[in-house]
Amino acid sequence: MGYYIIIGVSMLVSWWVSSRLKSKFEYYSNVHLRNGLSGKEVAEKMLRDNGITDVQVISVPGQLTDHYNPADKTVNLSEGVYMQRNAAAAAVAAHECGHAVQHAVGYSMLNLRSKLVPVVNISSNLMQFVLIAGIGIMAATRSIDDPNGNTTVLAIGVAMFAMTTLFAFVTLPVEYDASNRAMKWIRDTGTVTQEEFVGVQDSLKWAARTYVVAALGSLAQLLYWGSLLLGGRRN
Repeated sequence: MGYYIIIGVSMLVSWWVSSRLKSKFEYYSNVHLRNGLSGKEVAEKMLRDNGITDVQVISVPGQLTDHYNPADKTVNLSEGVYMQRNAAAAAVAAHECGHAVQHAVGYSMLNLRSKLVPVVNISSNLMQFVLIAGIGIMAATRSIDDPNGNTTVLAIGVAMFAMTTLFAFVTLPVEYDASNRAMKWIRDTGTVTQEEFVGVQDSLKWAARTYVVAALGSLAQLLYWGSLLLGGRRN
């Protein structure tokens, strides 16, 4: 029951933040840039101004699919962001270029996150199965001689979950730093008007909060599974 409460609260908060983010982006999508620049052009300008010439700006299908790929050095903008000429598109484009700048200057937290990706991919794909198996094994192996049961598999599952939680918290400074770089560049270069900048700033603020919610939700679940592990070992 405790696990379902944690999941329920996390999903509710995540839904609320995502809804707010969606409404903010819809609103600022109607704040058209006076300079007429598209998301693609904003991204290309930010890259040039930061002396980055080996990163390509490309369009990818879908919504909220925007990302920077350090492997092939591409700023991937969703179709809407790539073509649109508004404050929301400028915010997303500049944010993703913020990651490209991080990569170019060797930002330590981005490097750490990149190193964690292979381990986190494996952990996220397997940990639910390992956790469930661990609970089953712990319950099945309890006896008078061993009231704790075998907690080895559950401990492995908790360790896997800890890696995904660590990744979520490492992601926070990476995302906030990318947004700060984006806003500083936009402000310093006067790429948008003050009114448009308010939209950029507000959009990035709500986008960052989705990562905060995800990290806290992951931490809450980790504490729950950790409590089961420790409880089993104490019994």
